[in-house]
Amino acid sequence: MLEKIQQLKAEIASLEAKTPQEVEALRIKYLSKKGAVSALMADFRNVPADQKKTVGMEINALKNLATEKINALKAATESADELDESLDLSRSASPVALGTRHPLMLVRDEIVSIFSRLGFTVAEGPEVEDDWHVFSSLNFAADHPARDMQDTFFIQRNPDVLLRTHTSSVQSRVMEHTQPPIRIVCPGRVYRNEAISARAHCFFHQVEALYVDKNVSFADLKQTLLYFAREMFGPDTSIRLRPSYFPFTEPSAEMDISCNLCGGKGCGFCKHTGWVEILGCGMVDPNVLDACGIDSKEYTGFALGMGVERIANLKYRVNDLRLFSENDKRFLEEFTHAH
Repeated sequence: MLEKIQQLKAEIASLEAKTPQEVEALRIKYLSKKGAVSALMADFRNVPADQKKTVGMEINALKNLATEKINALKAATESADELDESLDLSRSASPVALGTRHPLMLVRDEIVSIFSRLGFTVAEGPEVEDDWHVFSSLNFAADHPARDMQDTFFIQRNPDVLLRTHTSSVQSRVMEHTQPPIRIVCPGRVYRNEAISARAHCFFHQVEALYVDKNVSFADLKQTLLYFAREMFGPDTSIRLRPSYFPFTEPSAEMDISCNLCGGKGCGFCKHTGWVEILGCGMVDPNVLDACGIDSKEYTGFALGMGVERIANLKYRVNDLRLFSENDKRFLEEFTHAH
């Protein structure tokens, strides 16, 4: 019997299995009630009395060896099944369509990139602001219409805490804590109390730029605007400046670009004028510089601001502002190859 036990030990030690089903077959063969080990235990009564102790110890060792081997094969085959590289359990049941960068972010980043090539750095500020940075420091009169509840979102009816109506508040914050030269571009979201329609929304995005230094002139502003227009809309783009009014700039102007649909000849998009308005600009009012701690007798500057949605409309011909915030995948998928 000892010889048979040794043969079984060698046989069990060399066992192999690739699947849980093969492991179960080996368990039945060696460890079931009718298996090889159980058969040896049944023959144990025929062993001479002087050999029972030795044979008994060997049978127990054989049983332990068989149990450990079967358990090891079971664990190995189950682990291999779980780690099957052909099966990715992290995948969803149905294909997930990849998104794309939002068109407003594409346009905003392009605007910032153009101004960065002129030496402007990005500056940001809070969307929940105070009256000083949004209005007072920017030369808004106490009775200016923009302060009215019809245009501005105030926080808990507190007239001193509001959602910023323009990113000019970032400019005033930078001027308060920085001495010229200052050359910044300020992208961000702004809020105004307006009815939502295809042409207006209660929140939108702006990019503003500010340059303050000694001897900054309107000619510097005009050259900056021309460079921006041609980088954004093409080298054949023309610009024109029309006198306008803003509390924080003097003189002020609205800038138009030649319609890039009709080449300035006139079409429905430009209302047959050949021109499309895109931004407001002007020389920083001396009152604004003084309010922010900059000597207006020594320094001058220019500022400009544009709506990102407006530029996106010109580039992509989007005729409904609501599409930018509705998160319709069909709309967003149109910009997969925009850049």
